Amino acid sequence: LIALSFKAKYTTVQEPWLVPASADSLVNPYSIEPLTLPQGQEVYTIYCAPCHGQHGKADGLAARNLRIKPLKFQDRTVGSQTNGALFWKIREGRGEMPSFRVLLSEEQKWQLVEYIRDISKPFEEQMNPFKGRQ
Repeated sequence: LIALSFKAKYTTVQEPWLVPASADSLVNPYSIEPLTLPQGQEVYTIYCAPCHGQHGKADGLAARNLRIKPLKFQDRTVGSQTNGALFWKIREGRGEMPSFRVLLSEEQKWQLVEYIRDISKPFEEQMNPFKGRQ
């Protein structure tokens, strides 16, 4: 019993974060405007960067004190999720990640999704967003 409680307290393995099927069908009702990314960045810097890090690399100062480290946004697990799933996770939270259901408006949560998608791209694509587009 002591060994089990020790393992539970100090585990650093991220369990899969499953979302309901309905989350995958959530769609951003707001149009993407020129200020969407800067506004998303502002919200991200205040509420997300302390744990997730400035560039989504899970290296924020507060992440040092977390039992389970956040995933890097560049991780394939994050990239394969729908925007609706990311929105749902921001809204609901889990474990040491708080829910932002009340704290952030719906629009701010969608701005975060767009910003997270942007910083999740490979560096080369961030520097040249039109690369590879026809």
